Amino acid sequence: MVSKTKTLSTNTLGNLDAYIRATNAWPILSAEKEKILANSWFYYRHINSAKTLILSHLRFVVRISRHYSGYGLLQSDLIQEGNIGLMKAVHRFNPKIGVRLVSFAIHWIKSEIHEYVLKNWRIVRVATTKSQRKLFFNLRKIKKKIGWFNISEVETVAKELGVTCKDVREMESRMSTQDINCNFISEEDLLYNQCKMFYPYFSDKKSNFAQNIEDYNWNIYTTNKLNNALSVLDNRSRNIIQDRWLYKNKNKTTLKTIAKKYGISAERVRQLEKNAMKKLKIAIEN
Repeated sequence: MVSKTKTLSTNTLGNLDAYIRATNAWPILSAEKEKILANSWFYYRHINSAKTLILSHLRFVVRISRHYSGYGLLQSDLIQEGNIGLMKAVHRFNPKIGVRLVSFAIHWIKSEIHEYVLKNWRIVRVATTKSQRKLFFNLRKIKKKIGWFNISEVETVAKELGVTCKDVREMESRMSTQDINCNFISEEDLLYNQCKMFYPYFSDKKSNFAQNIEDYNWNIYTTNKLNNALSVLDNRSRNIIQDRWLYKNKNKTTLKTIAKKYGISAERVRQLEKNAMKKLKIAIEN
């Protein structure tokens, strides 16, 4: 068995067709043989039993990977990810559950392939939630049957897949877009530094760039006005205003605390604060 494993890995290196022929040449296990090998691995961790289980099921990974050929990814990569899922399935397979290994392994094989497709189909990942994943792998198949979506068809798909109409519309929009290059510069232009940077503008409906700039400029303007206004006050009045109103990182200082600090009454502090506020208002308005 060890020599046969070596032949499979050597002859198929870098050659997908040869790899597929080799997987098909490996004999399919009978139910009795599979159970013996599964028990040997599950209870005694005999590595050769696990190898035989994996090698005899590689053909099923190839078959499953063909269903994902429409996503523009290399089949060899899809097979590789499916093989990882198969190995995980063999590692977890319990022969006492009473099913064949292939039935148990399908979930793990598809799970690894799904994860690979989602990570590599677009630069920006198009599906993250459970409902989005379900839509991603079913929407293409459904659209081949019904063509362009109208309101009733969106409702039908949403009901069939157990998601909202909003999710269907959003996934349809995501899948209809393409990745684009934001910087159209040739290698020759870059080499001779004779290039003009070009970045397309993307719409962000959740933000208002002009409003953000306006708010930023207004904050700078008001801060400068306040600083200039504070400069007309004497040191004691300025410190009272700062302790009472301008320190965000601590609680507002009480009149009593300030009075103790300067050795005056709380009423006197209140009067100084009131007069300082009047001077600030006049300075800011001017």
